[in-house]
Amino acid sequence: QLQLVESGGGLVQAGGSLRLSCAASGRTFSTHTMGWFRQAPGKEREFVAAIRWSESGISYGDSVRGRFTISRDNAKKMVYLQMNSLKPDDTAVYYCGAARFLAPGGEVSIGNWNYWGQGTQVTVSS
Repeated sequence: QLQLVESGGGLVQAGGSLRLSCAASGRTFSTHTMGWFRQAPGKEREFVAAIRWSESGISYGDSVRGRFTISRDNAKKMVYLQMNSLKPDDTAVYYCGAARFLAPGGEVSIGNWNYWGQGTQVTVSS
């Protein structure tokens, strides 16, 4: 069982940066794939980024690749999302997720994730 709490959201101008954090509690954090999804009003939840337990497997959604960076600190049970060159289209609620088992490519499907945080709002003004 994992509990996830996101922080770091806020209001930023286009072109700016934010760093989101996700704090996890639970003994099995280091064996879970961790990731970020986002959901804008009226849209489906969208895959943003994922990082596997060994940190060797990292993937990004097409819309954020090259601008966002995901990282994790297993000792601190933390996951981070560094967001640079933010655009108004990045405005959404960002959710931290954890998954026990993911096949290659399976990270993009919401149904494959086992735990979610409550979300943190990111608003990018033009």
